[in-house]
Amino acid sequence: MKVESYFLLFLSACGAIFAALYWFLSKENSGSVMLVATCLLGLLPGSYYLWWSRRMTPRAEDSATAEPSDGAGIVGAFPSTSIWPFVIGVSALLVGLSLIFGVWSAVVGLSVAIIGVFGVIAESRHGGASRH
Repeated sequence: MKVESYFLLFLSACGAIFAALYWFLSKENSGSVMLVATCLLGLLPGSYYLWWSRRMTPRAEDSATAEPSDGAGIVGAFPSTSIWPFVIGVSALLVGLSLIFGVWSAVVGLSVAIIGVFGVIAESRHGGASRH
């Protein structure tokens, strides 16, 4: 995770330099604030990754002498195909449309969101739709 943290911290440093240059050359506040936010977008995860990489065992990707076989093995557990993320996405769309069409759309969207959340919970506890 060191490579990722260094990359994000480099982006943060670039954002800080550009924000300082932009503010001193233009004296415009809104663009400077957005560039500072860009700096923070790299600084927060980059510093967290750097903090975490010092506390974990090094990955194969972090070693310069690693072989491809060092990274082989179980990568992780991946969920099966599910309809519930789509249902939650549709509910977010309906809640967003409530800004245009009115509160009734938010009520429908939140109802669909509750159904979607219960569907995800039930599916995760019972093994999903495609059991092998």
